[in-house]
Amino acid sequence: MARILLAEDESHIVRVLSLWLGRHGHDVREAADGAIALKIMDEEPIDLIICDMNMPVVSGAQLVRAVREEKGLNLPIFMVTARCDQTQLAEEMKQYDVRIYPKPFVPSRLVAEIDKLLGAAIQ
Repeated sequence: MARILLAEDESHIVRVLSLWLGRHGHDVREAADGAIALKIMDEEPIDLIICDMNMPVVSGAQLVRAVREEKGLNLPIFMVTARCDQTQLAEEMKQYDVRIYPKPFVPSRLVAEIDKLLGAAIQ
């Protein structure tokens, strides 16, 4: 079981992903924006982050930079986004080792990739 931080401002996506991740045995922490996500990370250890790119207060890109540069953490990060410029975003996030998922996405595929990644990391 992994502790997953889900930073997303769209409540329906939070509900769906939390349900899928919970069914796969993960403990999900929810944050409506990047600032709340950073606060959660100050309070407890996190194994993986799923974040939206466009969130109020602190964006997904700002969250990623804070996690990598300020906190110095190398945990897996998945970014879901509705941005049209997927190639540019992937290039911007490449240095931070972020996996980009365009919206709409298939929750079962995302969760399967997370389970595969976390399973490989545990072994």
